[in-house]
Amino acid sequence: MDRDRSYFLLLNIGHFLDHMFTLVFATVAALVLYREWGVAYAELLAYATPGFFAFGVFSYPAGWLADRWSRDGMMCVFFFGIGTAAIVTGFAETPLQIGAGLFVIGMFAAIYHPVGLAIVSMKWKNTGMRIAANGVWGNLGVASAALITGYMIDNAGWRMAYIVPGLFSLGVGLVYMALRWKNIHLERKEILPGKGADQANVSASHRSLLIRVSAIVFLTTAVSSVIFQATTFALPKIFDERLQGLAADLSAWIEGAANSGQDDVATVIGTLAFTVFAVASIAQLVVGSMLDRFGPRRVFMVVAIIQIVFFSAMPGLTNGPALAVALGFMLGAFGQIPINDYMIGKTASGAHRAKIYGIRYVVSFTALAVTLPFIAFVYQNWGFDTLFQILTGAAAIILIAVTTLPGRLPTAEAQPNEVKT
Repeated sequence: MDRDRSYFLLLNIGHFLDHMFTLVFATVAALVLYREWGVAYAELLAYATPGFFAFGVFSYPAGWLADRWSRDGMMCVFFFGIGTAAIVTGFAETPLQIGAGLFVIGMFAAIYHPVGLAIVSMKWKNTGMRIAANGVWGNLGVASAALITGYMIDNAGWRMAYIVPGLFSLGVGLVYMALRWKNIHLERKEILPGKGADQANVSASHRSLLIRVSAIVFLTTAVSSVIFQATTFALPKIFDERLQGLAADLSAWIEGAANSGQDDVATVIGTLAFTVFAVASIAQLVVGSMLDRFGPRRVFMVVAIIQIVFFSAMPGLTNGPALAVALGFMLGAFGQIPINDYMIGKTASGAHRAKIYGIRYVVSFTALAVTLPFIAFVYQNWGFDTLFQILTGAAAIILIAVTTLPGRLPTAEAQPNEVKT
């Protein structure tokens, strides 16, 4: 494997670890700590909240520091920092100690998105496909967190679920530093052009177009994050309510018995949800390829229309039809992930790209945090059918917004006559 491929692989592993580390506690708390420490599951979740808060809030300073110092240097800080924090968290003896560990994990986890995505969007030409492939690795981290943690709990204890991946992260950090050591020093000389360099060559009309695109990016980022969080978080519960008949039939078919237990039905429902997530994640690769060929406006419009169609069709459906429609709107929810990152990669100047990604993820993670109580409120008062109607409206907002995008994205270095509106 050449150095270029190794570089991209290490960045992808970083995305995997980033999402995995932030979700280890969810399984540890659910399966072990509530018994071992005698603390209720709901109370344990409160200790994870500061970590997710740090995950979002520290994105901006991480991006700012990367632009000021070194992106590859910040990636080394990420690998060593999150690995060390995970190892220390593995020795926690009280909820307060593990909460402090999760906060530090969140601080270092915040580095990846603004810094890693800035590197991916600048290093290679096929930006859309690279961002999409990198996103799939992040999804694998989400999907694998429970599997890896569960295996560690059964075979080595919950502490190893932090310590072993932490040691692995330190090892990856050493490889990354060895690969990029010379570039870290060179980058410090190249990463900070004159502060007025970009602005000097940008006319008022071109600057106005950049502002318009930026406003659309951050609006669609917020709304897309609400859709993504609502669908991924609520899908297991949606399936539990609406796929009972299908799950019972599948369970009976698998077991070869007519009277299948509830535990088997629950397992099938979980498997169906995992399958939908896994299949839908492929949409990122398709969208990434389309972005490089057709640009973001047309691709984003198609994704938004897909969501509108399937969200509006979901109310009242159960079993097979509900499963098919759920796959449809999850394809849209996963497919939209790389689009805003692609647009930032194309429009943000190189000297400020990591900082802009940092702002993007502060917006995104804030929306994610707000969505959870929103889902609970809507479900408790009106049920999931109303949630689907709201999500249909949210997708419509995205569609309206992206219709105002220019045909070709402006860049900080482009001249106005290079941009098609």
